Order: sequence, then structure tokens, then C-alpha cells
Amino acid sequence: MLRWLLIFIVVAAGAWWLGAPDPVASAPAGATLRATGCPLPIQRVGDDGTLQSDAPGDMPGFALADASAEPLAGFSVAARVLAREDYRHDREARYAPLDLALAWGRMRDDQVLSQLDISQSGRFYRYRWQGEPPLPPDELIRSSANMHLIPADDTVRAALDDIDADDRVRIDGWLVQVRASDGWQWRSSLTREDSGAGACEVVYVCAVTRF
Repeated sequence: MLRWLLIFIVVAAGAWWLGAPDPVASAPAGATLRATGCPLPIQRVGDDGTLQSDAPGDMPGFALADASAEPLAGFSVAARVLAREDYRHDREARYAPLDLALAWGRMRDDQVLSQLDISQSGRFYRYRWQGEPPLPPDELIRSSANMHLIPADDTVRAALDDIDADDRVRIDGWLVQVRASDGWQWRSSLTREDSGAGACEVVYVCAVTRF
């Protein structure tokens, strides 16, 4: 009797799991998928651009595998996805399994992007053009960034996994500095004005919206 009861429980659990709706696939356009217990910054951007705000002075860090993420600033970005790259083998992949290259403002326009050759690898994002640049170079720098994304939980991870190039998204969370137990550190940029090494944002992602 006990054996048949256990078999029934296993079968019922499997049927429930197979029939459970995928929260990402079932989410309508514009819906926000949010991590449980992950506080959002007070200020959030609308459907284009970035918004950075002060982190509360008494805000605790976020626990990661063998590390913690210290919040440096609240952060919200609404942008077009230029490219994505997944990582598995570098040290950073323990925390941020993917990077998104994002663009906002005039840089997300088709006419501008058609004149740029965009690539992404090695935790960097690069663009090139022939002849005259489609926008002033300083505007290109201010209007795009490569972002290292740390999902706050499995719901956010699934939402990030579902993002592809050309999607329009909003990401809300925190710019952080990761401190590992062995002394290794990884610090986010705190400005959109920089480029090159150290210019990427390290974002602890609390919520994802696809438009």
C-alpha cells in the first residue's frame, strides 16, 4: 500500500510540474517579473534611458555564492537590446551568467544601428562604423553600455534568459560591488560617460520588464 501511495505522489507531482505555467512565457507584454524580497530603487525610468539614485546608507548587501554584492546605487535602464552574450567559464559567471549590450536615446534607432557593426565578447561590447559616425562619438558612449547582470532569483534568471537582441526591456535593480570570500572584487561603473575597461555596469537585477 505504501509503495502505491509513493508512486501516486511522484506521478501527481510530475503532472503538476509539467502542467504548471511558465511565468515568463505566460507574462503579457509590459508585465514586470520581479524577484521575491528584492527591494526596488525608489526612482525608476520610464521606457527609455537610465536613472541612477542613491542607495540607502543602511541597506544590507545581497548574498551570492561565496560572495556578497554591496549596493552602490539604485539603477533602472529602459533600452533596446543590441546583443547578448552568455558566460559559463570565467570567474564572473558565478554571479553574472550573461551580459546585455543596451542602447537608449537616438542610438536605439534603426537608422543609427544600421551603420554600426556591433560585437560582444570577453565581457566587452564593441561597435565600429565606416566613414562618418552615425552620431557624435560622445553620444554613442553616453547612449549605450555593456551590462553584467546578476539575477536576484530564478524568476529573474528565467526572464533574462528569455531576452534576445532587438527586444525592448527595462531592468530595475542595483549597481553593486561584488566581494568574494577570497578577496576578489568586481565593481560597477557609476557613470554612463565612461568607456573601456571598468566602464561596464554590474547590476543586481530585481525586476525585468519586456515591452
